[in-house]
Amino acid sequence: MTKIKKTLTQAIAERRATPSFDGTPIPEDDLKQIIDAGLHAPSGYNMQPWRFVVVQSPEQKKRLRAASYNQGKVEEASAVIVACGDADGWRKDLDLMLEQGRKGGMPESYAAQAQTSVSNYLSGFSSGQMQGWLNKNVMLAVAQMMLMAEVMGYDTAPMEGFEQEKVHEVLRLPMSYWVVALLAVGHLKGPDKYDGGRFEMSHTVFGEEFGKPLK
Repeated sequence: MTKIKKTLTQAIAERRATPSFDGTPIPEDDLKQIIDAGLHAPSGYNMQPWRFVVVQSPEQKKRLRAASYNQGKVEEASAVIVACGDADGWRKDLDLMLEQGRKGGMPESYAAQAQTSVSNYLSGFSSGQMQGWLNKNVMLAVAQMMLMAEVMGYDTAPMEGFEQEKVHEVLRLPMSYWVVALLAVGHLKGPDKYDGGRFEMSHTVFGEEFGKPLK
C-alpha cells in the first residue's frame, strides 16, 4: 500500500480537473492500486460491467489524443484509463458473478432468483437504456479510481470529450463496448485549475420532497 498523501476529505475538497500533466511515469504498483479501487465499486446486481483499457505508450496516447478532440492532456498524462461498459458482459458473467457470490455467502434462494431476474431485466433494455445503465455503473468505478489517485498524491482529469467511433478504432474495442469516459492520471504541470466553487446545499438539496429545506 502506497503511503497516503491526503485524507479522503482533503481529496474530495482539493480535487481539480488537471489542465496539464508533466508525463512522469506512474509506478506499476500505484497504477494497479488505483485501478483496484475502481474494481471494488458497487454495481447493479454486482454485474461489474466495466472494462478498462490503460493507455501509457507515447504512440497510443498520440492516437487516443486524435480521437479526443486533440486534447493535450491525453498525451501529457502518465496514463489514461479508458473506461468502457460491456453491453453483453452480463450474458457472459452472470454465472461467474453468482459463483463468487455463493462463495461469499450469497443465499442459494437469492442466487436462483437472480439467475432469472437479471436476465429478464437486462435483456429487455433498448440500446439507449443499456448505455444509460452502463454510464451509471462505470462512472461509479471511475469516481473511486479518481479519488484513490487523489488520496495517493496524483492528479486527475475525468474527460468526456472524445469521439466514440474513433476511440473504438484506436483501441480495437469489441462492438459491445460503450466508451463512457477517459480518466487521465499523472502529476500536475504548471498552475492548477482555478476553484470553480460549488452551489450551497440549500440550492440543490431538499428534505422529504422538492422545495422543502433539509433540516
